[in-house]
Amino acid sequence: MKKIFILILLLPLCAYAQKITILKGTVKNKDKNPIENVSVKFGETGTVTDENGNYSLRVPYQEEITVKFSHISYRKFSHKITAKSRNAIRFSPILSLRTEKLAEVIVKDRRKEAQGITTIDVAKAKVIIGANAGVENILMTLPGVNNNNELSTQYNVRGGNFDENLVYVNGIEVYRPFLIRSGQQEGLSFINPNMVQNINFSAGGFQAKYGDKLSSVLDITYRKPKEIATTIDASLLGGSVTFESPFLDNKLSVITSLRYRDNSLFVNSKQIETNFRPKFTDLQSFVTYQFSEKFSLNYLSNFSLNNYNYQPISRRTRFGTVVNPLELTVFYDGKEENNYFTLFNAISGDFKANEALSFRGTISSYNTQEEEYYDISAAYNLGEVDANIGSENFGEVDFSQGIGSQLNHARNDLDALINNVQIRGTYKKNRQQWDFGVKYQHEDIRERNREWEVIDSLGFSIRPPNSLTNNQPYESFEGPITPFQNIREDNTVTIKRFSGFVQFNERLFWNDTEVWFNLGVRAQNWTVKSEQNSSSNQTIISPRAQFSIKPNWEKDMLFRFSGGWYSQPPSYRELKNYNGKINTAVEAQKSIHLVAGLDYSFNMWERPFKLTTELYYKDLSNINAYAVDNVRIRYRADNVTTGYAQGFDLRLNGEFVPGSESWVSLGYLKTEENIDNRGTISRPSDQRLKFAILFQDYVPNLPNLKAYLNLVYNTGVPGGAPAYADVYKFQERLRDYKRADLGVSYVFADANKQYTTGWLSKFKELTAGLELFNMFDIQNSITNTWVRDVYSKNQFGIPNFMTGRVLNFKISMKF
Repeated sequence: MKKIFILILLLPLCAYAQKITILKGTVKNKDKNPIENVSVKFGETGTVTDENGNYSLRVPYQEEITVKFSHISYRKFSHKITAKSRNAIRFSPILSLRTEKLAEVIVKDRRKEAQGITTIDVAKAKVIIGANAGVENILMTLPGVNNNNELSTQYNVRGGNFDENLVYVNGIEVYRPFLIRSGQQEGLSFINPNMVQNINFSAGGFQAKYGDKLSSVLDITYRKPKEIATTIDASLLGGSVTFESPFLDNKLSVITSLRYRDNSLFVNSKQIETNFRPKFTDLQSFVTYQFSEKFSLNYLSNFSLNNYNYQPISRRTRFGTVVNPLELTVFYDGKEENNYFTLFNAISGDFKANEALSFRGTISSYNTQEEEYYDISAAYNLGEVDANIGSENFGEVDFSQGIGSQLNHARNDLDALINNVQIRGTYKKNRQQWDFGVKYQHEDIRERNREWEVIDSLGFSIRPPNSLTNNQPYESFEGPITPFQNIREDNTVTIKRFSGFVQFNERLFWNDTEVWFNLGVRAQNWTVKSEQNSSSNQTIISPRAQFSIKPNWEKDMLFRFSGGWYSQPPSYRELKNYNGKINTAVEAQKSIHLVAGLDYSFNMWERPFKLTTELYYKDLSNINAYAVDNVRIRYRADNVTTGYAQGFDLRLNGEFVPGSESWVSLGYLKTEENIDNRGTISRPSDQRLKFAILFQDYVPNLPNLKAYLNLVYNTGVPGGAPAYADVYKFQERLRDYKRADLGVSYVFADANKQYTTGWLSKFKELTAGLELFNMFDIQNSITNTWVRDVYSKNQFGIPNFMTGRVLNFKISMKF
């Protein structure tokens, strides 16, 4: 009877035993050493490893479960397991240290936020999708930063133009070529994203330690390598090879990168049939030698060679309305050959006198040699398209509204040499800091302009604007035949600049409230001398201030206020008017900045987010008004214009998807000018609304498959008018700019996913993916081609569309 009773008690236990099995194993690190106290858990059931890294856990039979391994010093690891046998099964994972792949530690400082500086993640600048991927491309997702040309790395900020932005690399100002007139001619940006360590950007109200410009500052720091690595990037648009390594017991560090770019994939997607052979190449190096704890020497160099060969064949563009569609057909003959050679070298020395006082001395030289040669003739026909659905000729041109031709010629040469020397110092005591510096710069520019355009319509040559009226064929005309545009100038200009600054920073506390303020002043004196004109000497003074306050509130908020008097002494480009003549008397443009901002950090969905808002106003005076021809700026070379810019910027960034930062940007801008008291009109940069999304995501069950979306919407700017036209008669806006780029990539190996065996063990990083540019194939225009018709006395603006939908493949590896 007792045996029967024991059997009844054991039956449920036997039945339960048949539904479970044992999972066991040993948890080790990459050095094959066992890890103690690792939590091993699925659902509500768990255990920990012993001193030998061993664990044992009961798991259900024939049921898929996810076992999670976690330890405070190691990265979390999950693995799906299905017990298909009642026998014990083994699983022994290898955990990675949380910090074992950190090559360097970058400490985030709240003072950057207090200074109104946006710090951008370098990793995002490398992976962001865009026609010109890199640092400038990610700037264009920020509020207040605009550009309607995806082939250009230039950008305008809060109503300014391309020439109003400061760009520094390791404290050294960098420049861009002078003659470039089209985005597709630019080639590569000076900034190499594979060499960057820090990216800081200020859209206005910046400190006195930065130079004399009106709009923004982009401050880039190149990194000092800590390990030997080679990075190779390749795509259908070009590629790069970057090598970095420390030497001599880490006293010497070298990073160098060779890049190649080919934009023909984009240009061939446009409406113009061409033979296009661009070659954009640059070689860049940054070398640092640490002589002692107090002194180090740095060397930065850049060699760039851009050859732009362009031979248009034909073009067909349809525009107008559904009721009245028009078509422009153009046949070309000739070609354009542009060459841009740039050489940049800089040597800087850092000396630390003591714990409080440090100095940096820099000598740099920039030389650009540019050639712009073209002879292109075009014969065009502007016709009305048959819009009658029932017609046999539906969709075909049935009436020619304008017929003509034109010939464009240029032989432009420029040689510019810019040398400078500067000394900067920093003195720190407790929470106070003084920054000061002086700089001398010498600019020598020599340019030869030979540029003209002849236009023929119905057999009659069109004369220049504001010339004698030609009433042929009704009245005979006895005047000479002259080109529609004709520039013939030889300019030699030298500019000497002396500048300096001093500023004071202090961080203090009022009770529990943290306060940070900055007071500074800049001064510059310059002399312009031209062989064709008398010299001119001028001086400016720019006081600037910043004030930030962080109350001790439950909510994490930071209030910022900044402003000052900002001036922009004229560069060579600003001294030259529409006809290529130099005016040495051009004065500095001036602007008063007023900026108020709020940073609010909070948690949403148990993840960190940050809302940044700024209100700004700029009072503009002494403006040197300009017209924009694609990315070429043509100035009036006078100071008879006043204006203003006002608006607000908003950005919300955070982990919309766990582990991946994304952001949404919104900006509103209104900027107007009054030229010579003729009345207020919109400035060329009056882009009222800007909306952008930079979104990153991954597949939950396949986290190494990542997606990147870059979406931008900009309202249209005033433009499309001929550069020689009266802007008061051409205030029509271009169409809104809309673009969406999508990238999908798979991470085979990175810092979080390393292999000890197999072919993937040779890589520190390996990523491959596809990029779809302009995924909705939206036709965006940046300028108009103007077709003139003598018979009807009309001018027709035909939009020049940018790039269409393009698919690109890329691969990136580091070993």
